[in-house]
Amino acid sequence: MEVQAQRFIDPQDSPPFKDRLYYGANLSLQFGTITFIDVSPLAGVMITDKFSAGLGATYQYFNDRRFIGGDQSIFGGRIFTRYNLFPNIFAHAEYESLNLDVFNRQSETFQREWVPGLFVGAGYFVPYGERGGANFKLLFNLLYDNLRSPYAEPFVIRVGFVL
Repeated sequence: MEVQAQRFIDPQDSPPFKDRLYYGANLSLQFGTITFIDVSPLAGVMITDKFSAGLGATYQYFNDRRFIGGDQSIFGGRIFTRYNLFPNIFAHAEYESLNLDVFNRQSETFQREWVPGLFVGAGYFVPYGERGGANFKLLFNLLYDNLRSPYAEPFVIRVGFVL
């Protein structure tokens, strides 16, 4: 689950900086043979009525009980931009860098590495209440590397809810 706010600013208004800020977080939980926990807070600012930018941090815990030593912590950060094409449809771009254990085929050992990701795509925003809403995003990782990426494929779907 991703929790994230999105606001629309009237060009006639000049709201103070604090009123243009929004906050959110990703929260994913999966338990069983594979345990996955993701906590990723973010903060953004509406720069214009259509354009916003922000940054976020990521912590993920992954454990596959089918393998001895199949657990690891992944951490990193990201910066993102969003442009509202229409009232509910937006373009999204994001650069992410995650630190994780990557298998080195030459030494046959795992080594910690920073793995970059460059995501582009679009999304749909469904507002509810004064600031609430839901985001549905389809992103493509332009830097996807199937040997190093923590993602199973270059396409990533994110669904978020504003509380």
